[in-house]
Amino acid sequence: MKTPVFLRHDLPASLVVFLVALPLSLGIALASGAPILAGLIGGIVGGIVTGALAGSPLQVSGPAAGLTVVVATQIHQFGWQTVCAITAAAGLLQLALGALKVARGTLMISPAVVHGMLAGIGISIALAQLHVALGGTPQSSPVKNVLALPKQLGELNVPALVLAALTFGLLVLLKRVPKALQSVPGPLVAVGVGTLVSLLPFAKGVARIDLPNMFALTRLQAPTDWGAFAVAVLTVAVIASVESLLCAVATDKLHTGPRANLDKELMAQGAGNVVSGLLGGLPITGVIVRSSANINAGAQTRLSAVLHGVWILLVTLFLGAVIEQVPKAVLAGLLISVGVNLVNRHHIEELTHHNEAPLYYATLAGVVLFNLLAGVGISIGLAILFTLRRLAETDIQVEHRGERWHARVAGTLTFASVPQLSAALERIPSGAPVDIDLAVDFMDHAAFEALHSWRQNHEKSGGTVDIDESHEDWYQRARDNAPREKRSVPHKKEPT
Repeated sequence: MKTPVFLRHDLPASLVVFLVALPLSLGIALASGAPILAGLIGGIVGGIVTGALAGSPLQVSGPAAGLTVVVATQIHQFGWQTVCAITAAAGLLQLALGALKVARGTLMISPAVVHGMLAGIGISIALAQLHVALGGTPQSSPVKNVLALPKQLGELNVPALVLAALTFGLLVLLKRVPKALQSVPGPLVAVGVGTLVSLLPFAKGVARIDLPNMFALTRLQAPTDWGAFAVAVLTVAVIASVESLLCAVATDKLHTGPRANLDKELMAQGAGNVVSGLLGGLPITGVIVRSSANINAGAQTRLSAVLHGVWILLVTLFLGAVIEQVPKAVLAGLLISVGVNLVNRHHIEELTHHNEAPLYYATLAGVVLFNLLAGVGISIGLAILFTLRRLAETDIQVEHRGERWHARVAGTLTFASVPQLSAALERIPSGAPVDIDLAVDFMDHAAFEALHSWRQNHEKSGGTVDIDESHEDWYQRARDNAPREKRSVPHKKEPT
């Protein structure tokens, strides 16, 4: 008798993902400044609720490093109970966006912005957790964390530093171990070894995780500033949606099974955040580390994601005393590794190749020096400027041939090209005969007005202007009040 798919593939995969997700859920809660239980609740809901409804069958959801800085800032601004309300409201917004089928629209955000945002968050996490690794408490911003390091070094807690360094070092070494020997996930090995070492006499005084005795529904609290609340909800919804959908797209590249239904996935993420917020959990997103572990372990259906949430639930209910043995310094070592890995060299090289590295560095600097919204806002503004500059790079050539002047305009002719066009046409003397060759794939109204006005003025001065459109009749149709509405596209060849 053939063994069912879920026993041969999904059950073992769920255990692997569970072993990856458990320490990460604890660490992300610690880095966010949220109750440790909130990370476990997020992992449980991300597995059971989002996993059951997922549009990306092999994606695994849970608390993500990408929202750590956002949640930490919101806890400081609103308090934890209001942050839970923000998470639930963000989930409702995600449900609405999924119902409106706008999921693919979020993929318009440049990868440079997304990767730069994650890198900035990674640096922020690493700087904050460095203080925990040294035995102290993180400050409220990356800049303050850097400025406070000298004082923190003067108050060094040696056992905490040893445990954090051991955990970080093990994670680095385990990445170099052949995959055939990586039967147990690196995060679990590092946290497990660090916890065992912490039981030695030299480290008995280190701070450890503290879990409440039971689950209890968090009492949601209404905000005093509804405007700031709305901005916070939008921030969580957008970041969680973009990260989840990009993760779903990346997950599709790792397997050959059914492709992701992005709108369904967005609604599943929304449902998960509503439930997580109401239960007092962290906001959740699709997480590529867990998803890739799921696929590499041989998962075939969404059941593996659901089961991994069940395992976290059982451990939380019955093995809380074991979790409470984990030192905070060990989780700090894990989180420093997570933060460092968010600064991905491959992404930087790829963006440099496509001339988008400035957007990456602008986002990173904005997140680290100011905050996440400022970083994303700066990079989007810079992206708009780059786009305008590219629109202005129209090829315009003017030369004198015998008795006539010749001008050739090629590319895209828009408002951004008007200064360049006007400067080129001003070189032609009044009253001269002119031939203009237009080989443009698009001309907007501002560019038409500039060219047509110059033609009228030149003809009034006694000159002649002959405009020949060799590619498309944008100018002629605009002059006849019958402008084209769309950019030209190549026609498909008919099969022969």
